[in-house]
Amino acid sequence: MPAVLIYLDTCCFNRPFDDQSQTRIRFETAAKLQLQQRVRQKKVRLVWSYLLDFENSQNPFPERAASILLWRNLAEVRVGETGAVLDWGRSLMTLGIKPFDALHVACALVAGSDLFVTTDDLLLRKLRGFPDLAALPPGEALAKVEHWYED
Repeated sequence: MPAVLIYLDTCCFNRPFDDQSQTRIRFETAAKLQLQQRVRQKKVRLVWSYLLDFENSQNPFPERAASILLWRNLAEVRVGETGAVLDWGRSLMTLGIKPFDALHVACALVAGSDLFVTTDDLLLRKLRGFPDLAALPPGEALAKVEHWYED
Protein backbone atom coordinates (compact mmCIF):
# COMPACT_ATOMS: atom_id res chain seq x y z
CA MET A 1 0.00 0.00 0.00
CA PRO A 2 1.53 3.36 -1.01
CA ALA A 3 2.33 5.92 1.66
CA VAL A 4 -0.37 8.47 2.48
CA LEU A 5 0.03 11.79 0.66
CA ILE A 6 -0.55 14.77 2.97
CA TYR A 7 -0.73 18.53 2.61
CA LEU A 8 0.06 20.60 5.70
CA ASP A 9 -1.14 24.20 5.41
CA THR A 10 0.77 27.23 6.68
CA CYS A 11 -1.00 27.39 10.05
CA CYS A 12 -0.05 23.75 10.60
CA PHE A 13 3.61 24.41 9.81
CA ASN A 14 3.53 27.36 12.23
CA ARG A 15 1.86 25.48 15.11
CA PRO A 16 5.13 24.67 16.96
CA PHE A 17 5.83 28.42 17.16
CA ASP A 18 2.50 29.18 18.86
CA ASP A 19 2.10 29.65 22.62
CA GLN A 20 2.47 26.12 23.98
CA SER A 21 0.79 26.89 27.33
CA GLN A 22 -2.57 25.65 25.98
CA THR A 23 -3.13 21.90 25.99
CA ARG A 24 -4.74 21.92 22.54
CA ILE A 25 -1.77 23.75 20.99
CA ARG A 26 0.72 21.33 22.61
CA PHE A 27 -1.31 18.35 21.39
CA GLU A 28 -1.55 19.67 17.83
CA THR A 29 2.15 20.52 17.85
CA ALA A 30 3.08 17.01 18.99
CA ALA A 31 0.84 15.42 16.36
CA LYS A 32 2.18 17.68 13.62
CA LEU A 33 5.76 16.86 14.60
CA GLN A 34 4.91 13.13 14.52
CA LEU A 35 3.46 13.54 11.01
CA GLN A 36 6.68 15.22 9.94
CA GLN A 37 8.66 12.38 11.48
CA ARG A 38 6.65 9.99 9.30
CA VAL A 39 7.65 12.13 6.30
CA ARG A 40 11.32 11.76 7.25
CA GLN A 41 10.80 8.00 7.61
CA LYS A 42 9.10 7.91 4.19
CA LYS A 43 5.94 6.47 5.75
CA VAL A 44 4.06 9.60 4.67
CA ARG A 45 4.54 11.62 1.48
CA LEU A 46 4.44 15.40 1.69
CA VAL A 47 2.99 17.93 -0.75
CA TRP A 48 4.49 21.42 -1.04
CA SER A 49 2.91 24.31 -2.94
CA TYR A 50 3.72 27.70 -4.38
CA LEU A 51 1.30 29.14 -1.82
CA LEU A 52 3.34 27.69 1.06
CA ASP A 53 6.39 29.36 -0.51
CA PHE A 54 4.55 32.68 -0.74
CA GLU A 55 3.06 32.68 2.75
CA ASN A 56 6.31 31.48 4.28
CA SER A 57 8.17 34.31 2.53
CA GLN A 58 5.86 36.73 4.39
CA ASN A 59 6.78 35.27 7.79
CA PRO A 60 8.12 38.14 9.94
CA PHE A 61 10.43 35.73 11.79
CA PRO A 62 13.31 34.72 9.47
CA GLU A 63 14.42 31.78 11.63
CA ARG A 64 10.89 30.33 11.58
CA ALA A 65 10.62 30.81 7.84
CA ALA A 66 13.96 29.07 7.32
CA SER A 67 12.87 26.16 9.52
CA ILE A 68 9.62 25.73 7.61
CA LEU A 69 11.29 26.06 4.21
CA LEU A 70 13.45 22.99 4.94
CA TRP A 71 10.30 20.87 4.48
CA ARG A 72 10.12 21.96 0.85
CA ASN A 73 13.12 19.73 0.14
CA LEU A 74 11.40 16.71 1.72
CA ALA A 75 8.21 17.11 -0.29
CA GLU A 76 7.71 14.44 -2.93
CA VAL A 77 5.07 16.44 -4.76
CA ARG A 78 5.21 20.14 -5.59
CA VAL A 79 2.29 22.13 -6.92
CA GLY A 80 2.65 25.39 -8.80
CA GLU A 81 0.01 27.90 -9.79
CA THR A 82 -1.98 26.30 -12.60
CA GLY A 83 -5.35 26.80 -14.20
CA ALA A 84 -6.63 23.75 -12.34
CA VAL A 85 -5.49 25.19 -8.99
CA LEU A 86 -7.11 28.54 -9.74
CA ASP A 87 -10.35 26.89 -10.92
CA TRP A 88 -10.55 24.77 -7.77
CA GLY A 89 -9.73 27.84 -5.67
CA ARG A 90 -12.59 29.84 -7.22
CA SER A 91 -14.95 26.92 -6.72
CA LEU A 92 -13.97 26.54 -3.07
CA MET A 93 -14.45 30.26 -2.46
CA THR A 94 -18.13 29.81 -3.37
CA LEU A 95 -18.36 27.68 -0.20
CA GLY A 96 -17.30 30.71 1.82
CA ILE A 97 -13.66 29.66 2.12
CA LYS A 98 -11.16 32.52 2.27
CA PRO A 99 -8.98 32.96 -0.85
CA PHE A 100 -5.63 31.73 0.53
CA ASP A 101 -7.30 28.82 2.32
CA ALA A 102 -9.13 27.94 -0.89
CA LEU A 103 -5.85 27.91 -2.80
CA HIS A 104 -4.19 25.67 -0.20
CA VAL A 105 -7.06 23.20 -0.50
CA ALA A 106 -6.94 23.52 -4.29
CA CYS A 107 -3.23 22.64 -4.29
CA ALA A 108 -3.94 19.61 -2.14
CA LEU A 109 -6.68 18.51 -4.52
CA VAL A 110 -4.57 18.98 -7.65
CA ALA A 111 -1.73 17.02 -6.02
CA GLY A 112 -4.10 14.14 -5.26
CA SER A 113 -3.55 14.43 -1.51
CA ASP A 114 -5.19 11.88 0.73
CA LEU A 115 -5.27 14.28 3.69
CA PHE A 116 -5.37 18.04 4.12
CA VAL A 117 -4.06 18.92 7.57
CA THR A 118 -4.87 22.25 9.23
CA THR A 119 -5.37 23.77 12.66
CA ASP A 120 -7.92 26.25 11.30
CA ASP A 121 -11.28 25.35 12.89
CA LEU A 122 -13.34 27.50 10.52
CA LEU A 123 -11.73 25.91 7.48
CA LEU A 124 -12.26 22.43 8.93
CA ARG A 125 -15.96 23.22 9.47
CA LYS A 126 -16.34 24.46 5.90
CA LEU A 127 -14.67 21.31 4.55
CA ARG A 128 -16.60 18.86 6.75
CA GLY A 129 -18.27 16.39 4.43
CA PHE A 130 -16.37 17.71 1.39
CA PRO A 131 -16.32 14.64 -0.84
CA ASP A 132 -13.02 15.19 -2.65
CA LEU A 133 -10.58 15.51 0.26
CA ALA A 134 -10.35 14.53 3.93
CA ALA A 135 -9.57 17.67 5.95
CA LEU A 136 -8.41 16.93 9.49
CA PRO A 137 -6.63 18.57 12.41
CA PRO A 138 -3.14 17.17 13.14
CA GLY A 139 -4.21 14.69 15.85
CA GLU A 140 -6.91 13.11 13.71
CA ALA A 141 -4.59 13.05 10.71
CA LEU A 142 -1.97 11.21 12.76
CA ALA A 143 -4.61 8.72 13.94
CA LYS A 144 -5.62 8.10 10.32
CA VAL A 145 -2.01 7.72 9.12
CA GLU A 146 -1.25 5.28 11.94
CA HIS A 147 -4.57 3.41 11.60
CA TRP A 148 -5.39 3.85 15.29
CA TYR A 149 -9.08 3.04 14.96
CA GLU A 150 -9.06 0.34 12.31
CA ASP A 151 -8.85 -2.66 14.64
